[in-house]
Amino acid sequence: MIQKPRGTRDFLPDEMEARRSIEAKMREAVRRWGYREVCTPEFEDLELFTLRSGEGIMQEMYVFEDKGGREMALRPEITAAVIRMYINEARVAPKPLRWCYFADCFRYERPQKGRYRQFWQFGAELIGADTATADAEVIMLAADALNATGVTWDLKVGHLAFMKNLLNDLEPAAQRRVMAHLDKKDFEGLAVTLADMGKGDLGESLTALVACRTLPEAFEIAGTIPDKERVERTTAILDESGVTYSLNFGIARGLDYYTGMVFEGFAHNLGAENQIVGGGAYRLAHLFGGDDIASVGFAIGFDRVMVSLGDVQPKKDTVVGIVCTNEGRSFALSVARAFRADGIRTEMDLMERGLGAQMAHASKSADFAVVIGAREAGAGQVTLKDLHSGEQKTLDPAAAIAEVKVHGAR
Repeated sequence: MIQKPRGTRDFLPDEMEARRSIEAKMREAVRRWGYREVCTPEFEDLELFTLRSGEGIMQEMYVFEDKGGREMALRPEITAAVIRMYINEARVAPKPLRWCYFADCFRYERPQKGRYRQFWQFGAELIGADTATADAEVIMLAADALNATGVTWDLKVGHLAFMKNLLNDLEPAAQRRVMAHLDKKDFEGLAVTLADMGKGDLGESLTALVACRTLPEAFEIAGTIPDKERVERTTAILDESGVTYSLNFGIARGLDYYTGMVFEGFAHNLGAENQIVGGGAYRLAHLFGGDDIASVGFAIGFDRVMVSLGDVQPKKDTVVGIVCTNEGRSFALSVARAFRADGIRTEMDLMERGLGAQMAHASKSADFAVVIGAREAGAGQVTLKDLHSGEQKTLDPAAAIAEVKVHGAR
């Protein structure tokens, strides 16, 4: 028996309905901010991702050569593809661009809870606005999208200017080594690396910066930074808007990519793999041949959101089961069409069962049974039976539809 590939999942109807219900809440949240959905190809030129992250990322990707000899890759994330699309399709469009997406990504890594080889991201990119207000909007947008799902989580907001100021005397390669230790909270390794560089005194400042949680304290540790006013304005907007967050200047999201504000979110009940959102301000377009335009964005790990939420019960459809005899089948088909045209989920027997067997089957999944035999067909009426209360009435189809819509699903 052929099995699904490792790191992938099959979603049965109940789970798909739960996922779509949460997805719809997130879509509605970002729609109210003016973000419109875009879609990019599932595979791109490999260079799109190696330009940003280096050749090492290939070990974590699904890479292949197409029949024309071109090196391609299944997308491991969406941001690079969205910026590529901006350069190709919308460079002259009025700014800022407010775009959102919901799409699957692929990474060849060890599957574990909340981490799969095929996974889904919900995200947004704000392209062309380089202000504190833009930074704050994207944080608030991410918060609204996650809060709409009902997940319980903590938001951490930081700014790379503080860490960049402390690391300013180090070469880029050395900065990356230091950032790798900070990202893993590996302070022992950090001390050894800094000692090897002859920068042992830097460890105390970096450790203090990671631990501090107020702007005045961060300014005292890192000294004067060029973005001081922007950082203060961003946090002021968040405070004025009532966003619940804490400051964290130890967020290490990559000095080569992010340029300023960064943020992360962590679910309360996911253990070690609990990060569900990450984002910040960045500049990427110039790497792909575009203009050096400022952008701010985030990606939400949709699968982790679903794991955190647990048993999601989406709004239940009202279900009508059509129960008919052979003599009433032609009329039953027209009645079913009328119910569906009014937005009611309506199912008919396809197994040529007897009336009793049809009723028994309908009682397992439907809220109402619409019974049509020769007598009902001749009179242009139906017998509507409430399968929860047992009450039944003989009505014309329009009245039966109205009756179902009044009671709805149970």
